[in-house]
Amino acid sequence: MTVAAIIPHCNHRDLLEPLFASLRAQTRPFDEIIVADNGSTDDSARLAEQLGGRVIALGSNLGFAAAVNRGIQASKADWIAILNNDVELARDWLEQLLGADRAFATGKILSAKNHSIIDATFDEISRGACAWRCGAGKPDAPAWNEPREIRMAPMTAAIFRRSLFEEIGLLDEGFGSYLEDVDFGIRCALAGRAGAYVPAAVAYHRGSVTWGAWNKDTVKRISRNQILITVKHFGGQSLWPILAGQVLWGMVALRHLRGVSYLRGKISGWKAARALYRGNIRKSDRIARFAAASEWQILALQQQTGFDWYWRVYFWLLPRSS
Repeated sequence: MTVAAIIPHCNHRDLLEPLFASLRAQTRPFDEIIVADNGSTDDSARLAEQLGGRVIALGSNLGFAAAVNRGIQASKADWIAILNNDVELARDWLEQLLGADRAFATGKILSAKNHSIIDATFDEISRGACAWRCGAGKPDAPAWNEPREIRMAPMTAAIFRRSLFEEIGLLDEGFGSYLEDVDFGIRCALAGRAGAYVPAAVAYHRGSVTWGAWNKDTVKRISRNQILITVKHFGGQSLWPILAGQVLWGMVALRHLRGVSYLRGKISGWKAARALYRGNIRKSDRIARFAAASEWQILALQQQTGFDWYWRVYFWLLPRSS
């Protein structure tokens, strides 16, 4: 059994040494480290090679999804670990996740700045086609220490069987960056493939190094890709949850002074969706059942760990009994 680490990267060469150090320190070593370089201009590629990585030079910034895909295609490993360039892994991270023996697995990701704060665990999605990175920004608590079966794994730091990509397909490069992992997770769930959340596998994430959490380009990309998720997977579903969920997300963006970026993203998303998915939309009751189950999990976790403003208003508009 072999494992390859795939690292999409663009500039920020300072991130590579701590990441590679944590990869080399694993109790179960990686067999290969591949850096898919999205046109770095700061000598990142040379440093990655010096540190022992194999560099795939993409020439320009093709986005996260394309970089991951090129890395997967370049490797023949049985398992693929997808890692952001701004993460560091606990020594037994890989060993813990491989021990889950599932189609994919992820662990508890903590803020590198404050190890008592959750950066990510696993993903869920509402009937409004808006995803929640469960626990993000919340204090670490018992709710996030329970191993469980999951529907979607954030590709901040996660492992996947190679055979899963052969069955489900590679990442949808139409997404560029952001929500491509949610799209992949939806496809896995619809194909009956579940993963594992292993909280004992800990990683630390700086977060938003490339663009910034509420950078105008980040907001535009997420807003755009929410439309791609909606059109690609939620065709034929009830319009009210979609309208409520995405308008509410726009209000959050507006609170961060990114209302214009949100609107530009929606316009861009509709244009892109028409070009990418016209005539290729499959309407199915399976997505409705999947989204309803995922939304129930969001509600349960919000009730257990405290409501975020967005979800409090969402569930007020679309009440569900607990």
